[in-house]
Amino acid sequence: MGQKKDLTGSEKSKIVRYLAEGCSSLKIAKLLKRDHRTIKRFIQNSQQGRKKRVEKPRRKITAHELTKVKRAAAKMPLATSLAIFQSCNITGVPKSTRCAILRDMAKVRKAERRPPLNKTHKLKRQDWAKKYLKTDFSKVLWTDEMRVSLDGPDGWARGWIGKGQRAPVPLRRQQGGGGVLVWAGIIKDELVGPFRVEDGVKLNSQSYCQFLEDTFFKQWYRKKSASFKKNMIFMQDNAPSHASKYSTAWLARKGIKEEKLMTWPPCSPDLNPIENLWSIIKCEIYKEGKQYTSLNSVWEAVVAAARNVDGEQIKTLTGSMDGRLLSVLAKKGGYIGR
Repeated sequence: MGQKKDLTGSEKSKIVRYLAEGCSSLKIAKLLKRDHRTIKRFIQNSQQGRKKRVEKPRRKITAHELTKVKRAAAKMPLATSLAIFQSCNITGVPKSTRCAILRDMAKVRKAERRPPLNKTHKLKRQDWAKKYLKTDFSKVLWTDEMRVSLDGPDGWARGWIGKGQRAPVPLRRQQGGGGVLVWAGIIKDELVGPFRVEDGVKLNSQSYCQFLEDTFFKQWYRKKSASFKKNMIFMQDNAPSHASKYSTAWLARKGIKEEKLMTWPPCSPDLNPIENLWSIIKCEIYKEGKQYTSLNSVWEAVVAAARNVDGEQIKTLTGSMDGRLLSVLAKKGGYIGR
């Protein structure tokens, strides 16, 4: 905000006259339409004017330093202006100047939600779509993991606030709140799980297979008929713990191999309908800026939200696969809308 003008001689005379008439400083401020603090300062010391702002000389950078900044900005996407200038060993430049310089060569942006697709990615996505065009997707089990945090995704808590009301203040945690890793699957109109990965467990090939054994196989798969198991196709993405030789061999011993284990193209979360299920669950558990105070409470919220997803919603997701494949082919391997 810019500085306002000092009191004029006419205004000072009026203040003196109003004071003589017994007016308070607040009333004088309203009569003159000036800030109350300005009036009070004049009354306390009528000789003291407003302090003038002292313009500090700005640090200038050389053409050589400017080139270094351009290179650093290109090498350090999403870095702060301070980090970029420090990497160039350029010190003594105030933030306003750093930002003014960077605005000529860069733009403040958020990280992309999707990785860029190169030519190889697009070709593999097209090949995958052609391979599974005639597949009966009601027999495909779509699986994935999701991490849910106590506070929700960044920037999630947005919404209308009534006039005169204050926005709620989100919880702040010094060490962060942590989160829960959840695994689930959907097939036709059925939800498998969700199952919770034990806190503190990092999913590598061995722990992933053990997790599937303790949850998916023991609690769901073994109850299915032999004909169901014969026709079911198991889908998982290319996470290292999923696609490793160890996991592939372990699933093969369980009878999930060759055509029963779906190949998956790279960089393709948009093709997995369970990603839409995660969106439904997250919208429910974080609605109205909801936050949680413990890992158990957020897990209970996930279970409750999953329980409210009915078979028709799941069938809509799994039944969208034919359209997704046609969209991939129409876009020549490019991303499709989700």
